[in-house]
Parts: sequence; structure tokens; C-alpha cells
Amino acid sequence: MNILGISCFYHDSSAALLQDGKIVAAAQEERWTRKKHDISFPENAIRYCLEQAGLTIDKVDAIGFYEKPLLKFERLLSSHIETFPKSYKAFVQALPSWITEKLRIPSLLRKRLRYDGKVFFVEHHMAHAASSFHVSPFEEAAIFTADGVGEWTTTTLGYGKGTEVTLLKELHFPHSLGLLYSSVTAYLGFKVNNDEYKVMGLAPYGKPTYYERFRKIIDVKEDGSYRLDMGYFTFHYGTRMLSKRFEEKFGPVRKKEAVVEERHKDIAASLQKVVEEVVFAAVNHLHELTKTKNLCLAGGVALNSVANGKLTRMTPFRNVYVPPAPSDPGAAVGAATVVYHMLLGKPRSFVMNVADLGPGFSHDGIKSFLDNRSIAYKELPEKELVKTVAKLLWENNVVGWFQGRMEFGERALGNRSILANPCNPEMRDILNMKVKHREQFRPFAPVVAAEDARKYFEADIEVPFMSFVYPVRKEARKLLPAVTHVDGSGRLQTIRRKANQRYYDLLREFEKLSRVPILVNTSFNIRGEPIVMTPEHAYRCFTGTGIDYLAMDNFLIRREDNKKDLWDSESLAKD
Repeated sequence: MNILGISCFYHDSSAALLQDGKIVAAAQEERWTRKKHDISFPENAIRYCLEQAGLTIDKVDAIGFYEKPLLKFERLLSSHIETFPKSYKAFVQALPSWITEKLRIPSLLRKRLRYDGKVFFVEHHMAHAASSFHVSPFEEAAIFTADGVGEWTTTTLGYGKGTEVTLLKELHFPHSLGLLYSSVTAYLGFKVNNDEYKVMGLAPYGKPTYYERFRKIIDVKEDGSYRLDMGYFTFHYGTRMLSKRFEEKFGPVRKKEAVVEERHKDIAASLQKVVEEVVFAAVNHLHELTKTKNLCLAGGVALNSVANGKLTRMTPFRNVYVPPAPSDPGAAVGAATVVYHMLLGKPRSFVMNVADLGPGFSHDGIKSFLDNRSIAYKELPEKELVKTVAKLLWENNVVGWFQGRMEFGERALGNRSILANPCNPEMRDILNMKVKHREQFRPFAPVVAAEDARKYFEADIEVPFMSFVYPVRKEARKLLPAVTHVDGSGRLQTIRRKANQRYYDLLREFEKLSRVPILVNTSFNIRGEPIVMTPEHAYRCFTGTGIDYLAMDNFLIRREDNKKDLWDSESLAKD
């Protein structure tokens, strides 16, 4: 049985294909269009999912859509009527897309896909909850979801057992932890729905001196429920997110690209403290309701890896699962699993313990690309490639690592990664300036062999999807300066050989030289662009940055050997 899940029109459009209970393909539309966080109908991602499974659209038994558009439109109407006439401008701007696309999903599917089968609309937070629990290793678990807003819901406490997911408690718009975080993201001069992780990375540089001011804006109860003082916000009716009252309390808005002041760092630290307070209170209450040791997280707030890393210390939960795409891209997975498990009654048989669900490229295909472009390269046997790259990394070269199928979700996890030496104290600045072209305060993540993770990090669970920040052990911090953040922490990925053999073997070869089974792992892209997907994308990023070598399949490409290469951006756009 083939179930297609779709998420689109608000954040990071995506598609996922569930085939006989197993997710066989999943990807974000941005990887094709090269428009970061693309919200358009995911036609390319859908086409890929079908091709990966060898299917045509007539073989799809049902489509699950990740929300209920009519219910969401009801919220839009209600909010704008309640705040009229202040809401008039925002409502007029929003209405055309609702009339042409968002309320016309079945006709859109018929027109764009020629699909005439069953379509099921799944409530947004149910899709989030299912996207984590249904693919988790747990037979039963508590479920916490939080994001900006779905239809009406912003935060849920839930419980999953077997194939069933029940949402026990909900909080509704406009009271939203996700929208609070996004509002402050905008206030700090960063881009909403794109740069929230920058605020999280900035927080350790500050002190929570604005905490009490935030606590007057958000009223938090013992059970983790909360209410915002809406006098500080305008997102429920306007095109901006914050009112003048917020600026009066916290000072003027930081302009984009302006200097980051101590005040901005302190506001980020204060926001992070408040968000953690809400999450921990809600999750502790959830444990009282469910009495289980297992916890599943989903929704955009589940990308707050700093809070995630404290959950087992601050709550009674012992096992925590966060999928590789906990925000809206992953809701396509949840929409599909709700249809398959809850509506059609099919049993669970699949655990998502790897994220390589996107497109891959054959050895011959990559060779043809290199040869057709007259790109100089060396072709090496796998063992020699791994040893050579490990030596290059130890010698402080930056290496683009393009292997296997692309990862699904927000993180590069060893298939579309840029790798570097974690022991070099200058490597963070090298990567930020020469490769990533981003803010100097941003940290870089370590990947570590799972068997050795606790030797270097105060981690108590395995974290294959880089969704948790843990303290670097004090004795290891001087050893790992490139991946140790200012507060002594690191957002780590743990890897076992069965999950990604070549990636794991590279760690072990690097360990022979450095004595640590750890590398810097950052996504293979530059600031403002999606992670690379194709050999063309990878080579273009390689030639446009300070990356020294590109390891693509068994081919090793050196920058010095290709200095005269002139990349034809127009032909790339056609590829």
C-alpha cells in the first residue's frame, strides 16, 4: 500500500512516501528549486518520491495532507474580524493565496498531479505528533508538540501507544511559544522562520538579565500552560510581529547586519531561559499524565536543541526521540502515517533511525558529470579514499563530503556535509569566514562515534539526528576547540557503523591520527542557500567557497587542480 504525505504553503514544503508501512523517500522542495524554505506546492519532491519507489501517481492509494485548510481559514477569519480594522492590510494580502491554492487542495492535486484518489486532511499537530511517535522505537510514549500555529493549536500534550495517538491537552492561538521565539528573532534583526537557531546560538554569549521582563509578557503556570500578553505583539492581526510596547520595554529593534550588542545577547539568553522554563514545566506535567519513561518531540520548537539536551536532567523522562525533520517538512511523514496506521488500521513495523531518504546519484552518473565538465579528479578505492580524506582533515584541509542519498530534514548528517578538524582552535573562524560566510558567533557541530560519545560529552542518550546540545566534558574542551561553544557545549551527532559505514570509518581513520573519533560536521551549503543535493550543486558550492577538497562518491577533487574551471551558472540552472 502506497501513502503519499504532503506539507506545503506555509513553511518548508515537502513530500514523503510510505510504502507498506516504511518511509522509502522524503525530501523538501527547496532542494530542487534552490529557494531556501520554499513554501510552494512540492511538485519536484512528489515526483522524486514516486520515482524512487518506481511508482506512477495512479498507484498511490491515498494522500495525507498535513493540516485542515478550512479549520485554518476559520482561524484566519476569526482573528481578522476580531481585530478589524487593524487587520485589514494583512487580511487583504493573505486572501488571494487562500482563494487560489490553500482552500483548493483536492482540485490542485487533480490539476498538478492528475490524482483522483482519496485525500485525507490531518490536523496539523496530529501530523506533528505522529511524525515523531509512529517512526520512533517506542511502543508507548508521551508526546510534546509546539510550534508557531497549526489550525488553532500551538502546543499539545499527547500520548501514543501502538498505532494510536491521542492529544490530551492543547493551547490555542494567539498564545504560542513558537511565535514568541520568532517575534524576538525578528526583533534581534534576524529572519523569521529561518534564523531562530541564530538566536539560540547567540544566547550563551549573554546573561538572562531580561528574564523578569519576559515573565511579565508570558504568564506560565505550574503545569506548563501559558498565556501571552498580546499588548506586546501584532502578529495576530498585522504584517509585523511586535508592537511599539515591546520596544518600549526592551529598547529599539536591531537592524539587519547591525552590530550585535551585549543587550541583544542578554535578550537572547533571557528568551532561551523562559522557553526552557515553559518546556520543562509542560513536559513534567505530561509525565504526570502518562507515567511513561519515553518522550517524543515534534514541531518547530523541537529544533531547540539546547532545551532538548536538558530534558533528561530536568524531567523524569529517560528516553527522548526527535525525528530528523521535527518541523513542517516532517509533518508530511506524520500525515502519511496517520492515514496508514490510524485511519486504515495497519500495524507499525518501521523505525526511522537514519535520515538518508532523499535523492542519491550513481557512481557512473557522478563520473559522467565530472568528465563532461572536464573536472580534474582522482578515483580511489573506498579504503584509500577514507584514509586519504582523514589525512587531509588532520592536515587542516576543509573537505566537502558528498556520499549516498541526501538527508531528509534540517541537518546534514554525513551525506551532504562539510567536514573539518575539531582539534584546530582556528577552524571555527576558518569555516565561518572562508566557507559558510556567516556570523562569527555561530557554533559548529561535532560528529562522534556513538561508542565513545560519553567519553567526550555529558550525553545520556544517542543522538543520530543532531537534535541535542550537551556539555563537552571539561577535560575534552581544550582538545576540541572547534566544536566547543562559548558555554562549553556542543550540538552533537552520534553515529554507528551500521547507519553509515563510510562516514563512520572516516571517523575511525581520523582517530588514528588525532586520537579522537570526532570531526566538525556542518551542512554542505553557504549562507542563504539550501543544502546541496546534486553533484552540480556540490561542485558549485565547492568552487564558490574556501573548501579545499571535495570527496564525491569515490572521486577526490582538489581545488588547486581546478582553479581554471569557469562555472557556467546559466547551464547549471538548466540542469
